[in-house]
Parts: sequence; C-alpha cells; structure tokens
Amino acid sequence: MMGRKFEEGDWSYVYCRAKGIPEQGWSNLSVGVMHRGLGVEHKMLGQPSDKPLTSVCGTRLMHPALTRSIRIPSGQRNANAVMRDVLGQYAQLVGERRRKLKQNAPEAKPDLRTGWLVWEKGLREFLYFEEETLEPDPADYTAEWKESGGGNRKASKNLWVYEKETGHKRYSITTSAGAKIQPYFDVPPPSEPNLYLFKVQGEEISPGRIRVWVTEGTARELKSLIGELTADNLTVVIENAASEPSDDTAMSEEAREQATPIEVTAEAYGLLTATFPKAVSDEHMLRMLLTRLQAPS
Repeated sequence: MMGRKFEEGDWSYVYCRAKGIPEQGWSNLSVGVMHRGLGVEHKMLGQPSDKPLTSVCGTRLMHPALTRSIRIPSGQRNANAVMRDVLGQYAQLVGERRRKLKQNAPEAKPDLRTGWLVWEKGLREFLYFEEETLEPDPADYTAEWKESGGGNRKASKNLWVYEKETGHKRYSITTSAGAKIQPYFDVPPPSEPNLYLFKVQGEEISPGRIRVWVTEGTARELKSLIGELTADNLTVVIENAASEPSDDTAMSEEAREQATPIEVTAEAYGLLTATFPKAVSDEHMLRMLLTRLQAPS
C-alpha cells in the first residue's frame, strides 16, 4: 500500500483472495462480500501501535459507523420512541440485505454476517472475527439522551441505547453532522477459536528467526542476485549493503501480487530496519535492499 490509508476495499480484496471468493468490488452502500448466500459486511477499526493488539481482546470497542442509512424522526423527544424508530429502520435494512442474498442464491439459506477487523496502525498485526448479523428487537433495549460538546466544541445530542438484560451500552445514535448508528462490539478473548490473530511484518516464528512477506517478483529478483533465499545468504547481503552509502529515496509502487515468505535472522532484520528507516513495510525494505544490490559498484 506504500503508506496510503488502509481502507475497506483493501481488506475485502484480501478476504476474497483468502477464501477463494470472486471479488465484486467494495461499496459502502451494500454488503461488501456476497457469494452463494454468504454476505459479509466488513467493519474496520484501527488501534495505536504503542501496545500489543491482543490488549483489546475481551474488551468492548465502539465503531464510528454501523450505518448512515437512517433518519431521526423530527419532533419526537421521547428517547425510547426515537430508539424504537431508528432500530426499526436498521432492522428493515438488515432484512432487505437478507432478501437480496436469497435472490442472488435461491438455493442457499442466507448467511448474513458482520466481519470485525481490528488493525494496528503500523499494519503489522490484525485481529478478525465474524458475528451473525441479526435484526435488533427494540424491546430488548432502553435509551436516554446524552448531551456532548461544550467549550470550543459545538454542543450535540446523542441517543445512548442500552441492553436491558446486561445494562451494557450497545449503540450511540448521533443526531447532528449526519445521523448514524455507532455500535459497541465485544472482542472475543484470545482463547476463542474463531478469533484470528495474524502478523504480516516482522513475525517472530522462533527464537532468533523472523519471517517477512514479500511479493513473488521481489523474491525472484533477490534470488537471481544472491542465489537461494536462505537466512545465511540474506544475512551476508544485508550486512554488506548496510555498510554501503546509497540514495534510498526510490519508492516501490503499490502492488496486488501474491506474497511469499522469507526467513531472516533477528539480527539481520534489526540491521535491515535500521538501514532503511524510511521503509513503510517489509516489502519496501527488501525493494530498497535490491536497489543497493543492483547499484553499480
């Protein structure tokens, strides 16, 4: 991605490739993935890089937008009446999506899910899990108005919606700057078998061993220059390249190419990151290494 913003379309592409599902192109107006009765609406939430991503496991997080396809009833002040109206609109939207899945695959039972992707903003670690998407029953909730803002911030009024059974806040419904439903979702504990944690850069696979993922094109070019891509061979060329001054301003182009893993020693990986501090990814670091190796001596 070469430093640009990580977006839903990127994850949809990865998800479809991993699952063997034809990519249909992402849109924020419809379910992101639809295939043979399966519908997955992906929701992404970034987290700071200052602590392990697993620290969010077992916690409740708020997503900035479940849907904007709602309207706030005008003139209605009763919190529970507004909540029933808005959740009814969302339930209607979920029902329409389920019917569309059935139309696209009449032989299959519609399987509508929400896919939650929590990602670390350095794009090194990711958490992913799915939940069945159900129409909310307004009878299961209670609501109250909450004022926010003040000072230099413009005052606004949100509707907070709580589960009656647990007392937990489940939705915050905004009424200004564009009405939308902001959901609260529970991240499963690390022991949950359907929670996927994966690391795609600088992954420690054993003591002293790091796995990096690069495009197949980069791997081929490296192999043509240094022979087999063993940790020992890579260590030698990284050490040699680190001692040579060079202009490392050249950038790789964003590419959607199959990735392949390469193993390096932890010491060599540390030297690689120190030598190419401007690199935005492991792929970019290895491209910079190639540039040095290919430069005339």
